Amino acid sequence: MAKLSKGARASLPKSSFAVPGKAPGSGSYPVPDASHCRAAKGLAGMHHASNSVKAAINSKCKGK
Repeated sequence: MAKLSKGARASLPKSSFAVPGKAPGSGSYPVPDASHCRAAKGLAGMHHASNSVKAAINSKCKGK
């Protein structure tokens, strides 16, 4: 996965997050590319995220 610094994460548009209402804060899952999609899916499963958060990640990651 490509490194995403704190500054780069903060500068991402809210549309680059699976949960834009929390962006760029904790639990918002940045998904600007395919490697971050895979990481978000893994982290959501590991952190027992709600089904709606998992669905949001899957929706944002379609085609990546």
